[in-house]
Amino acid sequence: MTFDCAEPERLARFWCEVLGYVVPPPPEGFADWDAYARSQPPEERDSWFAIVDPSGEGSRLLFMRVPEGKVVKNRVHLDVRAGTGLVGAERLATLEAECERLKALGATFVHLLAADETNESCITMQDIEGNEFCLD
Repeated sequence: MTFDCAEPERLARFWCEVLGYVVPPPPEGFADWDAYARSQPPEERDSWFAIVDPSGEGSRLLFMRVPEGKVVKNRVHLDVRAGTGLVGAERLATLEAECERLKALGATFVHLLAADETNESCITMQDIEGNEFCLD
């Protein structure tokens, strides 16, 4: 999954904290990512950053620098699973606690979708570049 963004490494590191992902090892032949970046032409340096699920089960996330900023609502968003299997007040309390943790990382609370007869509660948030995601 690829995200267009202004600051790839900053956004990638935010999502590492949210999802428990890690930065993969640098390409073969490079001691670290800084050495790799120095090997690139100046216009390509810091133009992308990838993170991976340490278990190997989740999707790799790639963050690509683009010149334009985010203008409208995302057409695709991530659901961050925090309340799986929980219902009612217990689910809401878990989601609210996770919301506070993510706000401390720089995320923004957008709104609460309260439980109804069909769906349990979830919280819509934005990451540090304004991309929407659901805390579910």
